[in-house]
Amino acid sequence: MKKKFFIILLFVFLLSVMGFSKKIELMFWTHEDPNRKEIELRYIEEFQKIYPDVEIKRVEYSSTKIQELILTAFAAKQGPDIFNMSIEDEYAYIVNGRVSPVDYKAAGYKNKDDLLNSYMEGMLDPVTFDDEVYGLPLEITNWCIFINKKVFRDAGLDPEKDYPKTWEDIVNLSQKIAIKDGEIVKRRGFDFRYPYYLVEMLPLVEQLGGKLISDDGKEVIVNDEAWLKFLDYMAEFGPSGLNLGSPTSTAARKVFNKDNNDIAMCSSGLYQIARIKAENPDFYNSKEWMVVPFPKFENAKKDVPAKYYGHYYMVNSQKPKKNQEMAWKFVSFMLSHPEEYLEKVAIIQPKKELLESFLFKSYPYSDVFLKDLEKAEVVFYQANSAKIQKHMEEAVQSVMFGTKTSKEALEILKRKVEESYKEGLDMIY
Repeated sequence: MKKKFFIILLFVFLLSVMGFSKKIELMFWTHEDPNRKEIELRYIEEFQKIYPDVEIKRVEYSSTKIQELILTAFAAKQGPDIFNMSIEDEYAYIVNGRVSPVDYKAAGYKNKDDLLNSYMEGMLDPVTFDDEVYGLPLEITNWCIFINKKVFRDAGLDPEKDYPKTWEDIVNLSQKIAIKDGEIVKRRGFDFRYPYYLVEMLPLVEQLGGKLISDDGKEVIVNDEAWLKFLDYMAEFGPSGLNLGSPTSTAARKVFNKDNNDIAMCSSGLYQIARIKAENPDFYNSKEWMVVPFPKFENAKKDVPAKYYGHYYMVNSQKPKKNQEMAWKFVSFMLSHPEEYLEKVAIIQPKKELLESFLFKSYPYSDVFLKDLEKAEVVFYQANSAKIQKHMEEAVQSVMFGTKTSKEALEILKRKVEESYKEGLDMIY
């Protein structure tokens, strides 16, 4: 009997030892960025040496694909331990309880106030809900206009004098720069970032005096006149108008780096500089590119630059507590290198220590981005912001391709946004 009892005890002990020795596996999903991949793979290696019982698998997807995959994975309760997306796509995961609050101690902070005090004021507001912080910023990004000086000169323009100050300039310059073969555009002057309607296009509406949601939250699509002017502008710019750009064309940001005389301007963040340097060092070193502020309409009622958005690291609340704790330790370990992220990836982590550093102040065109950022507002985020962005996409594309008039598109947009906005409020309340 004693022997049998001893065997049972030994078996229980071995099981417990095996349980404690089992590695903690963390699945880490993020969006593509070759420069960031290089340093983050090194961070993983370094972290795993400090914590040999942890194994981290980093998986990357395109910034649009990850939105679909995260949604599907969480619905099946198979979401990754750590992920990041833009806040307008992430916010629903906070209000629906899919992600855990920051573990302040695991992340290396005394408490919430200690965390807040280490960042630029307001930068954690988008991930604060019910008095808890739910994410840490990989980057805070705003967009300005990148210009290829050679393409300007090839079109008989002086980039230092003729760069666009207004959206009317964007159209006029694009007409001078464009090279077409019939309806096929061989060289574009400028093109928009079409998946990002809330970041890049909503500011155009606001410059004209419109709003997505009224200040009191009771009205959607405020000021029809402003919205109609914006839609008319997009209709003129698109394939059914002057045919200067299109949602079906290769992303302007990707084409710009190649310096193939096929685009003169694109909108992008500071990170674009690191990508030019990595993808086309000859173009980077030539200094034949420059960055200028976000344009505004000639008769703008408000000076509104591009919205800023944040990619925040979040931790899956469906995972075991030990995974969540280790995930926050790893996230904090990665984010303890803000200067390297700036040097190698050209992304801004809004920590006070970085923004006050010589490195940031001496970085190419950081002053242009910072001046616009100081005037910018965070991108609209709500439980249903991803849906609302989709409605805006449908409206813009319908006028650009001529399937709807601006008035028809606006009527549909107003109805759909109202439904989605109310639905989003119901998710919270």
